[in-house]
Amino acid sequence: MTPDRDEILQAVSSAVLAVTRHLSVREVLQVIVRSAQRLLDARYAALGVPDEDGSFAEFVAEGLTDKQWDAIGPLPRQHGMLGAMLQEGTPARLPDLREDPRFEYWPKAHPVMKDFLGVPIRDGDEVLGIIFLANKRQPGGFTQDDQDLLTLFAAHAAIALTNARLYEQGRELALVEERNRMARELHDAVTQKLFSLRLTAQAAATMLRTDPDRAAAELDRVQKLAGEAMAELRAVIVEMRPAELDRHGLSETLRKHVRMLDRLQPAAITFDSDELPPLDPAVEVVVLRVAQESLHNALRHSGATQVWVRLAYDGGKLALSVADNGTGFDQADSRGLGLASMKDRAESVGGTLTVGSSRDEGTTVLVEVGI
Repeated sequence: MTPDRDEILQAVSSAVLAVTRHLSVREVLQVIVRSAQRLLDARYAALGVPDEDGSFAEFVAEGLTDKQWDAIGPLPRQHGMLGAMLQEGTPARLPDLREDPRFEYWPKAHPVMKDFLGVPIRDGDEVLGIIFLANKRQPGGFTQDDQDLLTLFAAHAAIALTNARLYEQGRELALVEERNRMARELHDAVTQKLFSLRLTAQAAATMLRTDPDRAAAELDRVQKLAGEAMAELRAVIVEMRPAELDRHGLSETLRKHVRMLDRLQPAAITFDSDELPPLDPAVEVVVLRVAQESLHNALRHSGATQVWVRLAYDGGKLALSVADNGTGFDQADSRGLGLASMKDRAESVGGTLTVGSSRDEGTTVLVEVGI
């Protein structure tokens, strides 16, 4: 094996490792495109993933500015060379894309592309997508060796893309199952108690003027029922407690979770913790879940290169903070980040959740619970 071949395989290995570090499908697509562009020294690179309606479910590209993307307009549909490759599922290498009969047109703002190389990303007979490269920086256009190299890379990229899809599907199923289970538990354990509480409170309200003594007795019952409902709600939370918390406790469980994410994600994630006293099991579950959701948001949405996680204990108060140096967000437009559910979790154990964020200023999520 020649040194050149060694260098090529090392480049493929590095590119594939860069892809497999990412777990979200969108991130995997972006890194596949970026890695292919660098591997083949192309000016332009794109990856199209087909949907079932004649267009692309996903389309990511490298080499175009945001301004160019805006000028080009909507995502391409399956016409021309892109459509032909998705239908045929075979590689294409052309000295001049514009001279191929399958080429039709591109939008006015589209950059001029000449030499072209396209390779399918396959999972068995299924075409997961097509990698498109154009305008090789070195003179002479793309070669057969380039096509062989991109085909090798695409085979490995298919594994990473399939893994990312399975990870996201598994995560979504786990969330659905957890929510369904919680709904059942809440209905069985708490809903009836809250219904009784409401009826008792209504009865007390009607008796306040006519029979104050009976109203006082009913209000005492309201207080008792509210306490029982809270206890049962806490029991539901504890029942959903991850097994790792029983084995390792909150601090070590969160440390292991951060260590795993730090290996898998490009961002640097650090963890620090004070020595913690024994904690209420419900508090441990809530703090862990909020930490996981905050980390997911930071790694998926913020573009952060650094994330800091800290557990602190001082003066009878436990504090979790998850801070990042990402793009931040306008808190008036925080849909999809799960902030309301995190706030509800914190309040279920008597805690508070505050979020500090603004555009280009990073984000800090802080949970404080008295213990």
